[in-house]
Amino acid sequence: MTDLYSRHRAVMPDWLALYYDDPIEITHGEGRHVWDSAGRRYLDFFGGILTTMTAHALPEVTKAVSEQAGRIVHSSTLYLNRPMVELAERIARLSGIPNARVFFTASGTEANDTALLLATAHRRSNTVLAMRNSYHGRSFTAVGVTGNRGWSPTSLSPVQTLYVHGGVRTRGPFAHLDDRAFIDACVADLKDVLGHTRPPAALIAEPVQGVGGFTSPPDGLFAAFREVLAAQGVLWIADEVQSGWGRTGDHFWGWQAHARSGPPDIVTFAKGIGNGMSIGGVVARAEIMNCLDANSISTFGGTQVTMAAGLANLTYLLEHDLQGNARRVGGLLIERLRAATAGLPGVREVRGRGLMIGIELVKPGTDEADPQAAAAVLEAARQGGLLIGKGGGHDSSALRIAPPLTLTVAEAEEGAAILENALRSPY
Repeated sequence: MTDLYSRHRAVMPDWLALYYDDPIEITHGEGRHVWDSAGRRYLDFFGGILTTMTAHALPEVTKAVSEQAGRIVHSSTLYLNRPMVELAERIARLSGIPNARVFFTASGTEANDTALLLATAHRRSNTVLAMRNSYHGRSFTAVGVTGNRGWSPTSLSPVQTLYVHGGVRTRGPFAHLDDRAFIDACVADLKDVLGHTRPPAALIAEPVQGVGGFTSPPDGLFAAFREVLAAQGVLWIADEVQSGWGRTGDHFWGWQAHARSGPPDIVTFAKGIGNGMSIGGVVARAEIMNCLDANSISTFGGTQVTMAAGLANLTYLLEHDLQGNARRVGGLLIERLRAATAGLPGVREVRGRGLMIGIELVKPGTDEADPQAAAAVLEAARQGGLLIGKGGGHDSSALRIAPPLTLTVAEAEEGAAILENALRSPY
């Protein structure tokens, strides 16, 4: 592994992060487990950053990929594509957006980039509202609407971004308020921002902030925002790249926790739908999707082999009620972790919904983020046979837990026990 690591460092950019002091090469996986090149097995609680959503080596998906690859892998969007149309039909129905159109991309970054292109073209404005602590991808435009300093390498941007409160419930100037007052304060902040600028094109927001450490606002915040925005014709883009497809358990889409005002104008998706294959996309009302007056294609968005994977994966997810499993097993896991961390002085909060769980770490006796502790827990969990992630807007001091949605109760208990021991390592 040392040889592969040195080769990696010789040809990859310095900013391409690797987990662990001694990075691992994952060679294969099955179900909720993966193996490294030394033959060690790990329980996977991160799924390739929420991408292996169903299971590693899911037979239904691998079979669909193999069969499609034996016919044709790719032809581009210049030709009719049956798997692409079939998956678009299913996603359009599931989106809740009336008269929906679907455009496929190869990543979540590209999906958000496309959503911003549509919104700014439709509204003829390059001003965008975004949430503090947000993350929307690594393209020039997506970085320009990312409100997380650790993932924003430049202040240059093709859009003018205005950041509003609400993505983080337990930090910031409104943290002390109850949920209703918190929403009212955030709405007042939004109105104040709108009073100082020409009407923006859109608000882009993650219902659950992923890289930000699995934080979320009280239910109903974005519905309250929508009422204010709709009065000025401002669009609502829901970034569901991490929170979609039933991962939160309570809902199929994260935006449905804010459903009083109906579906968003635009929804972006990616990651889990392909179960490891590169699929992203945008769903929008027809008048928004069709607003572009120039030619456009996607070379790799909608390619046949990824669409076959998406169809098989979505079918499995729905037929096996993995949203329900995320609600049941995720609820048990959250309560187990809260009980395990109740006496630990460095654990500020265990939060999340379904199988999207964050544990925020601070220096004991303070409210100050503790990224060193988070790194130590990550290492200790790996030593115990568990892979987790980290993130957060405060120097990556939050642990991120997002197993495949087929996680069993026994595996949840096993992972919680390993994590409990790992959490005691820094203190």
